[in-house]
Amino acid sequence: MTNKIIHKERGSIYATNNLSAYLKKVLDDLKPSSIFILTDTNTLAFCLPKFLSENDYLDQPEILVIEAGEAHKHIDTCVALWDDLSNRGADRKSLLINLGGGVVTDIGGFVAATFKRGIEFVHVPTSLLAMVDASVGGKNGVDLGVLKNQIGVIREPLAVFIDPGYLNTLPKEQITSGYAEMLKHGLIHSEEYWTKVQGFNPNQREETAQLIWDSVLIKNTIVLKDPLEKNERKTLNYGHTLGHAIESYCLDASERPDLLHGEAIAIGMILATFISSELEGFPSEKLSEVSRIILKHFPKTAFTKKDIESILELLVYDKKNSHGKVCFVLLTSIGKHKMRCDVPNEVIYKAFDYYKNF
Repeated sequence: MTNKIIHKERGSIYATNNLSAYLKKVLDDLKPSSIFILTDTNTLAFCLPKFLSENDYLDQPEILVIEAGEAHKHIDTCVALWDDLSNRGADRKSLLINLGGGVVTDIGGFVAATFKRGIEFVHVPTSLLAMVDASVGGKNGVDLGVLKNQIGVIREPLAVFIDPGYLNTLPKEQITSGYAEMLKHGLIHSEEYWTKVQGFNPNQREETAQLIWDSVLIKNTIVLKDPLEKNERKTLNYGHTLGHAIESYCLDASERPDLLHGEAIAIGMILATFISSELEGFPSEKLSEVSRIILKHFPKTAFTKKDIESILELLVYDKKNSHGKVCFVLLTSIGKHKMRCDVPNEVIYKAFDYYKNF
């Protein structure tokens, strides 16, 4: 792929198949006292060898390892990492390189932003989800029990380095999970990108790299306008109000398999689009199209009435809520959104019925 760069005071984004020169320039300018690389048990095995071989100028970096998966995205993991950094002599001039998917970048950013009141960090996202969403925009944090992203800070990394070559290390379900966020970008941004992103094929490397970059540009543009999520940035949560509640419920329900983040958000987007058609006049033919496209990639998940009741109870913890009301991002059409904080429960139940019977 051709080199693509977004220059910013913090959080510059580099997308290339050869990150080495760009990372080296950042390190030469920063002159860190020591370098730590955060991995999980998956990226330790599948991504770290590639990273170290391509960046062989790194002088014996310290490797930190956490267990892989959303179930480990909690404060206990952070405490263990803070202890590890302290015991290994990290100081305020140290650098943390977060090499991994969304869990690694979320935790790593939070740990770095809080250790000794803040050390520098960079993201090297290795999953599609992290490339197009988690690593861009400066949101860092952990879950509170099964409640998603309740504890955290907004702080941009020093830089983000996106190498689509890492996608070769991913199983199919992880690629599909990340694709949900790209579909979301299409729905909130424009009819043009919604149509374009439907052509996503991870086997077509150049086309995939371009779609990743398009999604990065969409998210970055929104974040620049509203870095602290006071208004427009909330559109990036399309499908996430119910999606996060579904993801949390499945994490907590021992009798149900966990859902990947993108799998839960895919369901949330169908539900949000149905609610949009009921309350905001989103065109019914577009609702059918959105549902068909999403279900082409994400198999249906069954929900009982009891499941739905439990999911609705979790909505009270959503971060967009205001003055005790559950707030949804809805669409009036593709690319046009509206916040709504008065969605009746009966409409949500109808949305689940629609999803079940589509």
